[in-house]
Amino acid sequence: MRFRGVFVGLAVFVGACCCSLEAALKVQLVATNLARPVFVCSPPGDSNRLFIVEQRNAQNVGRIRIFDRATGSLLATPFLTTLPVRNDSEEGLLGLAFDPGYETNGFFYLNLNPLVGARRTEIQRYRVQGDPITSNVADPNSREMILSYDQPFSNHNGGWLGFGPDGYLYIASGDGGSGDDPQNNAQTRTNLLGKILRIDVRVPEGNTNKYLIPDGNPFKDSPPRRGEIWAFGLRNPWRCSFDRETGHLWIGDVGQSAREEIDVNPAGVGGLNFGWRPREGFIQNPNRLGENPVTPRTDPIFDYDNNSLGVSVTGGYVYRGTAVPELRGKYIFADYGSARFWTTTLNDSQTNGTTTQITTDINPGQAAVRSISSFGEDAEGELYICELHATNGKIFRILAEGPTAAIIRSAELSGSEIVMSFDALATQSYVVEGTGLLGQGTSWDQVSSISAATTNRTVTVTNAVTGDARYFRIRSE
Repeated sequence: MRFRGVFVGLAVFVGACCCSLEAALKVQLVATNLARPVFVCSPPGDSNRLFIVEQRNAQNVGRIRIFDRATGSLLATPFLTTLPVRNDSEEGLLGLAFDPGYETNGFFYLNLNPLVGARRTEIQRYRVQGDPITSNVADPNSREMILSYDQPFSNHNGGWLGFGPDGYLYIASGDGGSGDDPQNNAQTRTNLLGKILRIDVRVPEGNTNKYLIPDGNPFKDSPPRRGEIWAFGLRNPWRCSFDRETGHLWIGDVGQSAREEIDVNPAGVGGLNFGWRPREGFIQNPNRLGENPVTPRTDPIFDYDNNSLGVSVTGGYVYRGTAVPELRGKYIFADYGSARFWTTTLNDSQTNGTTTQITTDINPGQAAVRSISSFGEDAEGELYICELHATNGKIFRILAEGPTAAIIRSAELSGSEIVMSFDALATQSYVVEGTGLLGQGTSWDQVSSISAATTNRTVTVTNAVTGDARYFRIRSE
């Protein structure tokens, strides 16, 4: 069983989980019938919605769908439908990032490959239609192209973008594709391929630029090297994330024919060279034995053989949520093809650690989740998994094995009553218990119960505060 406590005295407090938790993990199905889902996230501070990126559907348009967490349902009307996108396996709508000021400015950014014109990546900005906090529809006419760069081949587009703790927009670009980086783009600092880019989209009014080059970018004011570059030497960074506590950037970089790797870019450190194409993981690229990186290389923190353990790494997140305490502070990632999972237990530097395979814990038999295209994070730091499929793509949530503690959204005193609102999981029932005294040997009495339902939902319960019930907890069964 799991507990969440609410204690009533002079004030109301939402308590932490007060029992030990098992080490095993599980996944819970959240949404189905999606068209190639490749990302899921929430706007800053939005606890009510998940925004799901569909790479493309049968009409070759990308879409952003909204999952309503309160009702446990996928909204029928997309938040946004893009113009037609390219339809090779690694092309389409690939990334979504909400502006840190989304609640007031309504801006969000996309990473995609438009169908019309030359093969390229575009970073586009849109604005929501109406109030950003409540509106479920974007303004399709607000589209603005921020940055564009050509793609010589159809594969290795990268596709992730996200805002760092410094407020700048970071963009992951692949090496341009084909195989073995034939143009040596990743080691060439005069183009934007095989890189992590960092730009400032907070352009002052009256400035005609779409973005600015931040101070601290290693090649700012160093032409012909591109000022947008933050890091380089990457092959196809497929899913990156910022640790919301440390600001370090974690990168899953897909390998060629030997190794898959996890890289870490410490917060505030620009100019790192992660080694591709001379290097692949910790080893010399077998196809480039005579080459060296153009600057000293930064090795990954972990790599694995992509012939026996997988085929394509999917980068994940350092978990900073509360629902799975045993996972907190660990980096979790997976392999797209083999559906294996790993966690890295961080050391004191928070940029390295010990990596352990956890497939048997979270995905026994590699059967519960397949084709792992992405991880995602909601506003509270809880983690999700995208399963790629053309018509029946799925979103799963990562949970602790066994009953899961209720996630309390609010607890307020209203006269002589306490009103508590919490997220309730489908098929799980809950009991509200009260006591008049906290301490060793406390006896808890049931004051109300909540039956299981068919969908996830938000539940509000009201209970009287009396001398015999001044402290409350919600117990999952």
